[in-house]
Amino acid sequence: MPELPEVEVVRRGLTEHLVARVVESVTVKHPRSVRRHVLGGEDLAARLTGLRVESAQRRGKFLWLTFDEPDTSLVVHLGMSGQMLVQPGDAPLEKHAHIIARLDSGSELRFVDQRTFGGWQVSDLLEVDGTLVPEPVAHIARDPLDPRYDADRVVKALRAKHSEIKRVLLDQTVVSGIGNIYADEALWRAGIHGERIAAKLTRPKLHTLLTEVHAVVSEALAVGGTSFDALYVNVNGESGYFERSLNAYGREHEPCRRCGAPMVREKFMNRSSFSCPRCQPRPRG
Repeated sequence: MPELPEVEVVRRGLTEHLVARVVESVTVKHPRSVRRHVLGGEDLAARLTGLRVESAQRRGKFLWLTFDEPDTSLVVHLGMSGQMLVQPGDAPLEKHAHIIARLDSGSELRFVDQRTFGGWQVSDLLEVDGTLVPEPVAHIARDPLDPRYDADRVVKALRAKHSEIKRVLLDQTVVSGIGNIYADEALWRAGIHGERIAAKLTRPKLHTLLTEVHAVVSEALAVGGTSFDALYVNVNGESGYFERSLNAYGREHEPCRRCGAPMVREKFMNRSSFSCPRCQPRPRG
């Protein structure tokens, strides 16, 4: 699943190409892509048709569009392979284009999803902590790039968790936007093993970790995010390039760029974690 930098790249592209555009029609070609919209594809298409896009918003990994219809949003679940592509109306249709929204500009917004884990959902907007968010996003914490993100508040939440620090970083209700790749990168930068218990880490160490989280997602955003295959692209179909700068993720047996020790891969939460056994010693016991 794309993480904060990748979703922010998509959000910026949608802002550039969609804001002030009117949705003239919507065609749903695969029912799984609207399964979260309980009233079905016809209702989703009817509710979006005729609306003017006002903004593209994001919180963590969650993306949505707002319209000139008050309190209405389109939540976009990218899943493992979802792409939001803006294409000329006469461009050949992608094999896995499951939803097509025709715009008054003549362009089309196409939701392309090879694995069909993602989809669209029309949702009401709710006010949560002074910010309007779609109902499915109401429980999601602010992310490190949010102007109202409060690191002190996150540190307090982390110190209340008697669980592994990587597990807590992946908990989107504590701090959002961080997935497996950027968790490993931030933990490597901070010199913390992912199995250390969050509540046992000092406040200064946790602040250091959150500083590294902000740094790594900002650097990834600057180069378009991380892409290991063709499944993550921005709205123009271009991949991100941050994988060339990864220090931890995917570097099993390669020398640590800080101390030279061979990097290791360990199983964690049905995922792979990558770390340096020297710079990030495992917790005792």
